[in-house]
Amino acid sequence: MQLGVIGLGTMGANLARNAARSGAKVAVYNRTSEKTDAFIKEHGSEGEFIACKTLKELVDALEAPRPILIMVKAGDPVDAVIEELTPLLSKDDILIDGGNSNYKDTERRSGSGPRFIGMGVSGGEEGALNGPSMMPGGNEGAYKLIEPLLMKMAAHVEDLEVERSRGQKESRCVTFIGEGGAGHFVKMVHNGIEYGIMQLIAESYDILKSEGGKSNEELAEIFKSWNEGEDLSSFLVEITSEIFKKGDVLDVIKDAAGQKGTGRWTTESALEYGVAIPTINASLDARIISGSSDLRKKGQKILPESIEQPYPRSEKLVSRVRIALELSIICAYQQGFSLMERASEEKGWDLDFSEIARIWRGGCIIRSSYLKKLQNTYKTGKVDPYELERFEGENQLDWRRVIAIGTGRGIPLPAMTASLSYYDALRREKLPQNLIQAQRDFFGAHTYERVDKKGVFHTDWGK
Repeated sequence: MQLGVIGLGTMGANLARNAARSGAKVAVYNRTSEKTDAFIKEHGSEGEFIACKTLKELVDALEAPRPILIMVKAGDPVDAVIEELTPLLSKDDILIDGGNSNYKDTERRSGSGPRFIGMGVSGGEEGALNGPSMMPGGNEGAYKLIEPLLMKMAAHVEDLEVERSRGQKESRCVTFIGEGGAGHFVKMVHNGIEYGIMQLIAESYDILKSEGGKSNEELAEIFKSWNEGEDLSSFLVEITSEIFKKGDVLDVIKDAAGQKGTGRWTTESALEYGVAIPTINASLDARIISGSSDLRKKGQKILPESIEQPYPRSEKLVSRVRIALELSIICAYQQGFSLMERASEEKGWDLDFSEIARIWRGGCIIRSSYLKKLQNTYKTGKVDPYELERFEGENQLDWRRVIAIGTGRGIPLPAMTASLSYYDALRREKLPQNLIQAQRDFFGAHTYERVDKKGVFHTDWGK
């Protein structure tokens, strides 16, 4: 096994180390040779590395067909590396873009030159080193050649079904996603879901601290207990508990969240494919508002404070927020998978959603116990009755109570509210958009359909 790695930033360096530890000969190159030297000095004993000062040296260090992983900043830098590298390669060689590239760029790059793979990688720096979730798409023949190495590098989870069907005890968190930009599209949606879940956790923290008066020490224990339960067990809930243990650090962090392109691209893709993802959109808006310092300062000066509403503090607040968080997170996952379903249909990717849920169960940032349920739902075509039961009775009332408390106390819960509105829109037999259709027909003669007869109609509303 062999691999070339271009770009020795945190993710590139850790993937190179992962590959070497997995038994591959790894040729490494960085634009600044000092970083290459530092990498070899620090990690050269971990496996078989070849330090390369030029791209030609890297190509010459590998045997055809050469798999080369590009780990540079998305956008123009990727194009620049491909342009410089392509004349040195044959059409049988394999270029793998492992960054967070726009899936449309990946489709454009797949057209000519060496065989191309756009591969989403999730898990952060620790996952890259010890086992990420990987979402390769593009040239399937090229993927088959590098699959043995990726299988060794990927995270794994225990899976009895895999053990029975494949004779192995581990389910490796990598699979071929589909042609063209499918791999990077799935990673983009993964990041959109990640935005949603992170915002929902932040809103839960806000209401527990602002309304419930919970200390950082108490919050650490609350989130620890939630992570130990089956319904909210996840990487993001787990690390949130750890963050609260260093509450003195948390309390001095500026409340302005950054964002990269993948969240915005998810929203743009949802608009393009006509899929509602309100929880994910709300999470993106929340980050944008948090960083709008001038607007926030102006609002704090001129906007009236919230009116105290008659919502007495409840001993049940913690359990109610837990339910509200769980149900809202389920909505975020469902929105992401709905977007992938629509894109798969329109692009002809034939995505395997059970497999996508499976490879997200380990290594990646949004890994959670709920993904096992989604894996089984897509595999069997049947919704888990327990999942539907979670939305019934007192659970649903608790979800509504939490949002009512937030509204009454002036605590913004944009993603949680969006999740509930999404749920309500799906369950309602009749929505008020019939009035919108009438308005459109009134001012623009856009016509409308009727529920009592077939055809397209227009009314002269002024007469």
